[in-house]
Amino acid sequence: MDNSAPRSAQQAFADLGSEIRQLRKVRGITLQQLALATGKSVGFLSQVERNLTKPSVAALQDISEALSVHIGWFFPEDSPGPVAEREFIVRRQNRRRLTYSELSGTEYLGLHDYLLSANLNGDLALGISRYEPGASTGDDSYGHDGEEAGLVLSGRLELTIDQQVHVLEAGDSFSFASHRRHRYANPSATDETVVVWANTPITLRK
Repeated sequence: MDNSAPRSAQQAFADLGSEIRQLRKVRGITLQQLALATGKSVGFLSQVERNLTKPSVAALQDISEALSVHIGWFFPEDSPGPVAEREFIVRRQNRRRLTYSELSGTEYLGLHDYLLSANLNGDLALGISRYEPGASTGDDSYGHDGEEAGLVLSGRLELTIDQQVHVLEAGDSFSFASHRRHRYANPSATDETVVVWANTPITLRK
C-alpha cells in the first residue's frame, strides 16, 4: 500500500475539524467569538469542528478569514507525506504558509513565514521566515505572552527589543521573553534574510 498517496476527500474532511479547532484555540478565540465573526451559529461551528457537518466553500472561507488564514491552510497539499510520519514530520514541499492578518498574507511586508511544526497541538511552534531586502514585521513593535528564540541562517537580521537595536549575522542566535516590545527587520537593500525560530506557548501574531 502506498502511504504517500494523495488524500481522499474523506481523509481531508476528517482532518478539517481538528485543524479548525487547533487554529481557533491558538488564536485564543472562543466558539462564540468565531460565530460572531462568521455569522454562523455556535452549534454549526461545533458540528464542523467535530466533523459532523461539512461546511460549504463559502462558510469555510468565512471561517478562514475569521482565523486570519488563507483557506488553503486547511488543505496544505494533496500529498502531505506518508501516513506514518504526518503527525511528526513536515517535508519541505509540504510546509504551511503562516498568515496573521485580515489581509490573509504578509506579502505587503516582504515577509514570508512557514510553519515547520507538524501541527498546532503542542505548546511549542517551530517556523522559518524569509525576509526580502528591506522587509520587516512592520514599522511598529509588538509584545505577547511566552518566549521566543531563533537562529539566523543567512543574511542579516535587525532585532529591536525594548527600543534597543541588535544586528545579527548568519550563525547568530537570540532568545527573549516575548512580552518585551520587539520588531524584526532585514536591514539589507540587496540580500534576503532567513531565520529559523521557535516560540512557546504557540503564538501566531494577529
